[in-house]
Amino acid sequence: MYQIKCLNKISPVGIARFGGGYNCPAETDQPEAVLVRSASMHEMQLPESLLAIARAGAGVNNIPLDRCSDKGIVVFNTPGANANAVKELVLAGLLLSSRKISLGIDWAKTLKGRGDEVAKLVEKGKSQFAGPEISGKTLGVIGLGAIGTLVANAAHSLGMEVLGYDPYLSVDAAWGLSRAVKHARSLDEVYAQSDYITIHVPLLPATKEMINAEAIEKMKDGVHLLNYARGGLFNRADVLSAVKSGKVATYATDFPDDSLLDIPNVLVTPHLGASTPESEDNCARMAANELIDYLENGNISNSVNMPNVSMPRSEYTRICLFHKNVPNVISKLSGILANANINIESMQSKAKKEHAYVILDVTGEITKDTAAHLEQLPEIIRARVIPTNKI
Repeated sequence: MYQIKCLNKISPVGIARFGGGYNCPAETDQPEAVLVRSASMHEMQLPESLLAIARAGAGVNNIPLDRCSDKGIVVFNTPGANANAVKELVLAGLLLSSRKISLGIDWAKTLKGRGDEVAKLVEKGKSQFAGPEISGKTLGVIGLGAIGTLVANAAHSLGMEVLGYDPYLSVDAAWGLSRAVKHARSLDEVYAQSDYITIHVPLLPATKEMINAEAIEKMKDGVHLLNYARGGLFNRADVLSAVKSGKVATYATDFPDDSLLDIPNVLVTPHLGASTPESEDNCARMAANELIDYLENGNISNSVNMPNVSMPRSEYTRICLFHKNVPNVISKLSGILANANINIESMQSKAKKEHAYVILDVTGEITKDTAAHLEQLPEIIRARVIPTNKI
């Protein structure tokens, strides 16, 4: 029976995915897998039993990826599971940044107690909250992954001209992208042509503070900026300076910081992007499915630290091995198995930077000595044998 440790409260929809061969105790010292949302694992001991970690969400900054990779622990995330929730918040940000809606709501509250005067006061004061419509304006979308694609398509359906930029556009994303979304060949093209700019890329050394004074200088005067991806993508001081000067009309973000609070024309929401029951259910369900497929079949999908490798399950015994991405490993494995009179029926192998993963379906008796011999190879990080019926 597999032991699944939950470090946070996980949606029951996800927990329900585990069948009778699984146990999800509140505490266990020897879990085969961990389900986590926001809890930090950087100071945690990683037991030898641990095979996989699934993050019910996209970001994995709370997981020690290098330590996991060195121990052959697969780390999964759930890309796209919260995409619709974030898309809806981005659309709300577009409208809030244009129409001064939140300011109008706050002002309307001040009229409490004015009785019959309220209607006249509203008509007299509403002009101060006038703002432009988004229809007919140009939205620049930087990053066309699961969220960016949904945002681009939705904005087009609302009447906006959409300019998309993503040099790493995947085939799946391209299939889902509306043909009406125009392709920008550079960031500078997005900056120069967009009335609104929203960014949906991961926070990496190459993207950290990519929206800074130099980038803002290339944008239209009065541009509206939206950040519902990662706080570190924007240089806060440069954005605040641009808002104060009027170069940036509004900055809408889901990542609060003391310097951003209670600033005119800066709209801050308290990290609400994935805060919907549907999103939490989707993330939990997807994370559970990833763990089940890996534990039972050795298949890897949506891993952030290991290559994605999968192979349909057959009647054969399955050997799964993590190894260093160096020459001649497969030939050494084949030699060991051949000497033990074990035949390879099918195989899948992929590498990701310095690590590689191979799935072997084999016939023949795999003894403890054979498995131990495989793990004794200096190139092997972790070996696992999955019988035909593990559960």
